[in-house]
Amino acid sequence: MITLVLGGNKSGKSDFALDLLAKAPTPGLFIATGKARDLEFRQQIQQHRIERGPELEVMEVCEDLPQALGKAKLHFPSVLVDSLDYWLFSCREAGCEDAKVKELLDVLADWNDTELVLVSCEAGLGPLPGGSEVRAFIRSLGALNRGVAQSADQAFLVAAGLPLTLKQG
Repeated sequence: MITLVLGGNKSGKSDFALDLLAKAPTPGLFIATGKARDLEFRQQIQQHRIERGPELEVMEVCEDLPQALGKAKLHFPSVLVDSLDYWLFSCREAGCEDAKVKELLDVLADWNDTELVLVSCEAGLGPLPGGSEVRAFIRSLGALNRGVAQSADQAFLVAAGLPLTLKQG
């Protein structure tokens, strides 16, 4: 089963996704896509590591998320990816966005058995950004979220810590 968890920054989406992973078959794998580029984000990542606890295995990836998922489903009955927006940013920065998004959507189309929870920002709810690069990223992220939602068995939008069901399979 594929579950998509969307939400804004600090909406509670990651906590909700971790709760879903905790209820899934064990052992679970946490795939982290965010890379610390400043002190504040480094501190946020460290805080997330502490909150997750040492019992949850963690894999860190950049653009190689589709390959990591292919390997993970061979060894883990449940996988959580947090988050697709950071992954997309890495792919965009590396100049391989279109190819990697296609790879990911192909992996999801063939997904079976392993419980997969995917977290992503729903970034298109606010005002249209003034800069063309940010607008392009928001549009790409919206397209990615739509593509993932099509493959997902269920989808949630988390706002103010409250999950709202968007799709139930």
